Amino acid sequence: MPDIFVIIIAILLSLATGGIVIYLIVQKRIGSSVQSQPSQVNQLNQQAADQPKIYDVSQDPAVLEAKSRAKEIILEAKDSALKIKTEAESSIRSLREQDASLEKDMLIRKSQLETREKEIESKLRTLKQAKEAIDRKQEEVDSMYKNQKEQLEKVASLTRDEARKLLLDKFEKEIIEEKGKRIREIEEEIKKTSEEKAKEILIEAMRYGATDYVVEYTTSKVKLPDEDIKGRIIGKEGRNITTFEELTGVELDLDSSPGEVIVSSFDPVRREIAKIALERLIADGRIQPAKIEEIVDKTRNEVDHIMYKEGDNLCHRVGVYNLPKDIIQMLGRFKYRFSYGQNLIEHTLEETRIGVAIAHELKADVETVKLGCLLHDIGKVVSDEEGTHIQLGVDLLKKYNISQKVIDCVAEHHEDKPFSSVESAVVGLADHVSGARPGARSEDYESYVKRLKDLEEAAYSFDGVEKVYAISAGREVRVFVKPQIVDDASTALLAREIAKKIELEQTYPGVVKVVVIRETRVSETAK
Repeated sequence: MPDIFVIIIAILLSLATGGIVIYLIVQKRIGSSVQSQPSQVNQLNQQAADQPKIYDVSQDPAVLEAKSRAKEIILEAKDSALKIKTEAESSIRSLREQDASLEKDMLIRKSQLETREKEIESKLRTLKQAKEAIDRKQEEVDSMYKNQKEQLEKVASLTRDEARKLLLDKFEKEIIEEKGKRIREIEEEIKKTSEEKAKEILIEAMRYGATDYVVEYTTSKVKLPDEDIKGRIIGKEGRNITTFEELTGVELDLDSSPGEVIVSSFDPVRREIAKIALERLIADGRIQPAKIEEIVDKTRNEVDHIMYKEGDNLCHRVGVYNLPKDIIQMLGRFKYRFSYGQNLIEHTLEETRIGVAIAHELKADVETVKLGCLLHDIGKVVSDEEGTHIQLGVDLLKKYNISQKVIDCVAEHHEDKPFSSVESAVVGLADHVSGARPGARSEDYESYVKRLKDLEEAAYSFDGVEKVYAISAGREVRVFVKPQIVDDASTALLAREIAKKIELEQTYPGVVKVVVIRETRVSETAK
């Protein structure tokens, strides 16, 4: 069928091509003839009219060429048709082979599925039989369990709930005994471990505090090159010494010790400024009011700079940074502050190391403990206000917005208030270890006993006082009054008067807390 279509198309193409070619040839010949011989047109027309003439185009070269081309086209079309036919037959054979292969695979799969289906049916039957057997066994076990339970209840004369309760009670008793035994073991282990750890911490504390202290109190001494210099220090009508004492806020004692001038002041910074300024005046030799004022001002600026450097160095040594400059300046005053020979810088360093070591052991907040130890005694160098060093320190830290946890550590390190946190307790313990360890402070036993007796005698000097006890190493005085003489309204006034007397007449480290106790007892006898 495709061959017939191809042949017909080829013939039509050849005919159409031949006709067109013949037409073109005729037109060409007629045109050329007309152009070459224009004078003979009428003559030719007349001859054609007289005698018709037929032109044979079959032998024309163009026609022959067209026919030859048509034959070639026909042959090419036959070749193409044959090729297409061959490819189509090949495709059909390939499709048939694929269909046969697919059909074969389908048959194999169908056979496998049928086999698998039979196996599943067989397994289902087996499982069903096994389930039925298990159900029968379960029924037998349940029946046996029920019979055994009934027999046990008859033998034990107990119901199931009663037996369960009895068993649980027995287990509970055993568990309680085991728990108590385990708790005791843990307590013993903790006690043993804690004692060993406490010893290690104390040993470390002693190692950290193994430093020498220089005993200083409220006076400093300046050596004189000769006795004549005393007259120049006093000046005409005492104007030099008066100017010096007014500018420095100290008192000069030129009579107590030959060859020396004793500088006396409760403020260690003022005393240090006065000492350095007096040494410079003596070295300079020009002792007069103007020169005194110049040297005192210069010395004060230098000491302020030294204190700031000391405060900054103290902060770096304990690993605390970004404190306000005024706080650092106050910490620098520790350089000139002593408590029974124990310098506050050395005491603060020692306490901070102890506190940090304890905080690490207890998994407490190390930064809070570190700041608490660093700032716990800062109130001792606040000289322009009145109050205990604890209250002065708390007020100062609140002014600079220090963390409340740190303020609590400062407020509670002498247990004036109950410890509110582990960190606060650690700071108090570290302070106690640093201040109370052997060798930390230089007060001898006789002086210590005398100071406590003086505190008690100061309270005994008031009317209505029955008993007085100085406790906490002289930091607290407890006064018991006679309720018949001192009423409730008078106790507050009495406590204030005792505290004022101690403050004016005695010397003591830190603060002394006075507690007045009035107790009324009424008894009757039944007859």
